[in-house]
Amino acid sequence: MPDSIRKVNVIGHLNPDTDSICAAISYAYLKNQLDPSTIYEARRAGAVNRETGYALKHFGFEEPRLITSVLPQLKDLDLKEQAGIDAETSLYVAWNLMREVGAGTLAITDSKRKLQGVIAVQDVAKANMDILDRSSLAAAKTNYVNILDTLNAVMVVGDPKGAIHSGEVCVGTTPEAMEGVVKPGDTVLVTDRVESQRFALEAGAACLVVCCEANVSDEIKQLAASKGATIIATEYDTYATARLISMSVPVRAKMLPAEKVESFSLNTSVEEAQKTMARTGHRLFPVSDEEGNYFALVSGGDMVNPQKKRVILVDHAEVSQMVEGMDEAEILEVVDHHRVGTLETPGPIFYRLQPVGCTCTIIYEMFQENGIEIPSNIAGLMMSAILSDTLCFRSPTCTPRDVYVGKELAKICGEDPDTYSDAMFDAGADLEGRTAEEVFNSDFKIFSRGNVSFGVGQGSYMTENSRKAGEELLEPYFADAAKIKNVPMIFYMFTDIKSQTTEMLYWGTGAERLCARAFDCEAKDGMAVLPGVVSRKKQVIPAMMNTLAKLEAEE
Repeated sequence: MPDSIRKVNVIGHLNPDTDSICAAISYAYLKNQLDPSTIYEARRAGAVNRETGYALKHFGFEEPRLITSVLPQLKDLDLKEQAGIDAETSLYVAWNLMREVGAGTLAITDSKRKLQGVIAVQDVAKANMDILDRSSLAAAKTNYVNILDTLNAVMVVGDPKGAIHSGEVCVGTTPEAMEGVVKPGDTVLVTDRVESQRFALEAGAACLVVCCEANVSDEIKQLAASKGATIIATEYDTYATARLISMSVPVRAKMLPAEKVESFSLNTSVEEAQKTMARTGHRLFPVSDEEGNYFALVSGGDMVNPQKKRVILVDHAEVSQMVEGMDEAEILEVVDHHRVGTLETPGPIFYRLQPVGCTCTIIYEMFQENGIEIPSNIAGLMMSAILSDTLCFRSPTCTPRDVYVGKELAKICGEDPDTYSDAMFDAGADLEGRTAEEVFNSDFKIFSRGNVSFGVGQGSYMTENSRKAGEELLEPYFADAAKIKNVPMIFYMFTDIKSQTTEMLYWGTGAERLCARAFDCEAKDGMAVLPGVVSRKKQVIPAMMNTLAKLEAEE
């Protein structure tokens, strides 16, 4: 794809929250207005939680497409779409096509471009060298069209649309030599000797191939017609005809069928494809498009210097929160409101980091700076993100700028922030039909300090009953979550929005000590009550990081 119209993925963090999704959609919209020469697409790095789903549905948006990796894929290569050949194509035509295009392998497809198999140059060579196989034409039900094309021949008697269904191929020199050799159904190669032609037909030959441009008498034509036999005339001599006729077999008879072919899709990563190539030792592999139709053949040489995926990161800059393969992507921009994370880039990039409560607050300012009008539905998403991240302006992370922007966006979309946020938070707290894994991953992030890593999740609740229900659902899942996420300590914030109190549940060796020291509280039986603590970003993570630094210094 030409660089001027290449796509840029706008991605939030893993286990996306409302700000992560809404910021990706809103910023992609802004970038598309500012740069029509490039396609900016919002993507999600995980499942959308119910709170975010409520916001998307309320303002008429579909979930962004999922992206789990930005490793280079086969679709990032300079692959040109290639046509497959029909299964009835002769080996002769396939061989000439290979020489013409310089390819050692051809894909065989049906009329809908579905892969049926592949034929390689060694398959054609093997068929050509197998001179003792005299029944290959009948075994493959070879049609006469292929034979006529391969031998540059004409049909003298018979139906060109027919095919050979039985018998073997043999050479008829004299009647004496053919006696006991030619059997009913055979294909016999003869010259201009009428007695040999007659004998072959009387012996039951189904097809005569008359070589050397020899004439066929009316008598022989009539005899062939009366016996239902076919006569073909070719300019080639008997030797050339004998060598060439086996090449009229259709490629389907010699191909490797699709179910035995190692193949890829355009979405296969380059790394995975290279591993498969090294394991199998083959040189060319078919590639299908997103609809499962054959697209092209790929070789190892095509995978040199693939184009990197181009991405913009919103609402995160921690490597642990990024999709797989970010170190092999081209990061163009970061728009975030968290601490400076562990991201490293090979060169300078656009990096906008502001100490506000929500990424969408920053994006609102970028709309204003560029003079781009905010549509009401985009304004609704951005308002939802601000209300979510600031707990409807109650969180200590909330700044006056967040309050101003949130209320301005509410005017554009025509919503009352208090009424709307109550409905959005209630939707997010609804546990009906949800698994512990689903609820756990709805807002969970991994952090690290030195050699210590830990995960912190958060759920916001409007009522005590819904909060307690969340605790009962998630606490038994912590041990499994720690194994899946590969972290030794799990912390989960169950935050009561109205009372602005968090009940912190924890799991893992050292978790109780870290919790008690970080918040100077009583941590017991897997729980600590933290009055006034509602912000993971501003109140929890800094306290834990500082405590880990002190514990490290003490050891």
